[in-house]
Amino acid sequence: MHKKFRGTGVALVTPFHKDGSIDFKCFGNIIENMVGNKIDYLVVLGTTGESVTLTKDEKTAIIGFVVETVDKRIPVVLGLGGSNTQEVINCLKNYDFDGVDAILSVSPYYNKPSQKGLYQHYKLIANLSPVPIILYNVPGRTSVNISSETTLRLAYDVESIIGIKEASGNMEQAMDIIKNKPEDFLVISGDDALTLPLLAIGGDGVISVVANSFPRAFSDMVHHALHSNIKQARAIHYSLIDIIESLFVEGNPAGIKEVLEIQGMCANNLRLPLTNVSRSTRNRLDSLLEQYAETAKKTEKIT
Repeated sequence: MHKKFRGTGVALVTPFHKDGSIDFKCFGNIIENMVGNKIDYLVVLGTTGESVTLTKDEKTAIIGFVVETVDKRIPVVLGLGGSNTQEVINCLKNYDFDGVDAILSVSPYYNKPSQKGLYQHYKLIANLSPVPIILYNVPGRTSVNISSETTLRLAYDVESIIGIKEASGNMEQAMDIIKNKPEDFLVISGDDALTLPLLAIGGDGVISVVANSFPRAFSDMVHHALHSNIKQARAIHYSLIDIIESLFVEGNPAGIKEVLEIQGMCANNLRLPLTNVSRSTRNRLDSLLEQYAETAKKTEKIT
């Protein structure tokens, strides 16, 4: 089970038509592009998928569509978390988990629980979940950090908690987890720009945003790093780093959807309160994509 999620996962965007309805045709094309380009697993209904703007019926439809389209070719991870522990439990009882391999569960946000509250929250939902749990620590969004002590306690105490998507940006915290964790507990990067450094200190992979647009290249980078081919991994990392940094200057997924539109993959339609990136950011991304095309030719010779 743990090996399924070692490598490159993609936090899928949710494509929308101009009227705000879900563009399932475009969604299917994006999924096929992921499966055909060496992505190890997909994450649906995460932040990048604008899950907080989706209705329950839309979420159910998306889960069913992704599972059916993937057809067990690669694992599927479902984003399921929130600030109301009981509501998360209700979702666990009501969702159909056929074809879902694990849950990525963001830590409670807004109500700022203590470390004791975080521990009890995760222990309860993990014990009731029909599939394994990957913790998601992103204090920049939730305002609460899951400490390394709490992560390690959950890793040792709850067998069905199999890893953490670590997006704190705190490499010392990541090292503490990696140094002291159970052998098969996964530490997964939640930050594209820090993926290579995290892999270098013993991390297991990434759940990526940029891989929506560059699945083969980013997956190659991750697998090179996992096999200690650092020169090759570094070349790909630096070929994408400027794009990665520019993706998030006006929020996620506005940046990655802009790139997908430039690439002809889907229209850059978002749901409020998110809005499209500015013209200056679009122009910068357009320019960076042109530069990347030239750099990629050189990178291919190295990799």
